[in-house]
Amino acid sequence: MTTDSAVSAPDPALRAPILRPSARFMLSHPAHWIALGFGSGLSPVAPGTAGTLWAWLAYWVLQSRLDAAQIGWVIALSLPLGWWACTTCARNLRVADPGAIVWDEIVAFWLVLWLVMPTGFWGQLAAFALFRFFDAAKPGPVAWADRQFKGFGARGGFGILFDDLVAAFCTLLVLALWRWLW
Repeated sequence: MTTDSAVSAPDPALRAPILRPSARFMLSHPAHWIALGFGSGLSPVAPGTAGTLWAWLAYWVLQSRLDAAQIGWVIALSLPLGWWACTTCARNLRVADPGAIVWDEIVAFWLVLWLVMPTGFWGQLAAFALFRFFDAAKPGPVAWADRQFKGFGARGGFGILFDDLVAAFCTLLVLALWRWLW
């Protein structure tokens, strides 16, 4: 019989404290590969921005191969997959919300793009800039969301995603107000 602590313990091969995840760490577990945005989170400068840029590029590829409903399903499935991946990766890094985990930016920005389409390059760029502002500066509701779910395990994994989903909502709200007023 296993206990909860045995189930949630980091992989023994990964017990050494990790200050900055590496390609080796990323490739050591499928959850790491996903949570680190297929390598975009390993960027030494602004990993959240690198992950969001990766999301934008990946969305263009998805859009060329899938219709809007299929992209919606990809996003819907990416949320629980990301919850698991972020939970596992954060636990193995032994950091509650590591900056290198960018799956939260990826899935949240996919949601933004999915809901603002069809829009041209400038509309997408505005969405990108607003999302990065809300995610990085964490004003008002985003800061509140960031404080709500901390720690390790499923609660912490959800928290990694939650503040970015609130940043996505704020981005969509500003874009909707802008379209309504102009």
